[in-house]
Amino acid sequence: MAPMSQLFCQHQIGAFFKQWDESIPLDLALSHFFRAHKNLGSHDRRYIGDSIYQLVRWRSLFECLDPDGSIAKKLYLLEKKTIEEWVCEPRLPLWAQKGTSPFLLEQFTAAYGREKGLALLDVCNGAAPIAIRANIGKISRDELFSRFSLQFNVWKGSIADTAIIFAKREPLFALPEFKEGLFEMQDEGSQLVASLVEAKPGDRVLDYCSGSGGKSLAIAPKMQKKGELYLHDIRESALDQARKRLRRAGVQNSQVLQPGHPTLPKLYGKMDWVVVDVPCSGTGTLRRNPEMKWKIDAALVDRLIQEQQEIAMEAIRYLKPTGRLVYATCSILPQENEEQVDFLIRRAGLELDKEPLKLLPQEGSCDGFFAAVFRKSKMR
Repeated sequence: MAPMSQLFCQHQIGAFFKQWDESIPLDLALSHFFRAHKNLGSHDRRYIGDSIYQLVRWRSLFECLDPDGSIAKKLYLLEKKTIEEWVCEPRLPLWAQKGTSPFLLEQFTAAYGREKGLALLDVCNGAAPIAIRANIGKISRDELFSRFSLQFNVWKGSIADTAIIFAKREPLFALPEFKEGLFEMQDEGSQLVASLVEAKPGDRVLDYCSGSGGKSLAIAPKMQKKGELYLHDIRESALDQARKRLRRAGVQNSQVLQPGHPTLPKLYGKMDWVVVDVPCSGTGTLRRNPEMKWKIDAALVDRLIQEQQEIAMEAIRYLKPTGRLVYATCSILPQENEEQVDFLIRRAGLELDKEPLKLLPQEGSCDGFFAAVFRKSKMR
């Protein structure tokens, strides 16, 4: 019989799944759940969080092992054997062994070949690294690293010169360095995408699908508080978060523009840089968002492709004749990346400014990202 503390945690896990609205990201839903259950100790929170992520990440595996089982039965299976042991069950289809859907198995192997595609699916079931970006507008990476190396097991990122990686999860948001705006959480690959925007002091930059402003925050220090940095998104909640983050980071030359803002049409043809980080399948970030594996299908990808083209075509209107457009996704599907590059060259009168950046999820390293820098074609 399981000890009382474990039975208590299993009850909490069942309660979480009963109330979870799957339209809300798993990490946010879990954060809300813990905030509402402050009686849980750190050990219980860790057990509950790890178990929930395992159940969501390996949903297809558990459904094949026990299609009609309850959460309690699935937890029993999880504790009876390790995932590594369960995936060796010969009766399981390959997509269940890889903890994915038939659609994503087909997409990954079609895009990258069987061996590499299956290896990528394995990486997507691993743990994502804990990465931060030093706010070089306030502190150098070396100085911030020196501070953190006295307290934590950390190392400098190898692909982005502002990145610091933590060996394990730490209470980073409670640190004084965070409250002072000296760093932000940001995957190293995302930091590298932001570095493609070579903004100078005095430039005008539009982050057209800014979300909560992660890339804008990485771009701002290059501008040295000179020029204009605009953030636009259709999600007001994301823009609210962006405002808070900009204040904390000390970014003073920014303006947040919600849909319908009167300033937007005044910016047509005036931007030196436009960043369009379009809505995408998120296949490069499945380690962080395992619930997305069960939402991605052919209809969703087709709809996203259409949205990406429409958004990019609208964003191009803001470019000045000598401006640059950065098209970016956190997808690793060619139809959202390379095929969209072909579309923009063919339909929008753009040409590549440099070879596109393509990052695949790597064990112990960055998530998957794609980014292409365009300029207006001289042929038009």
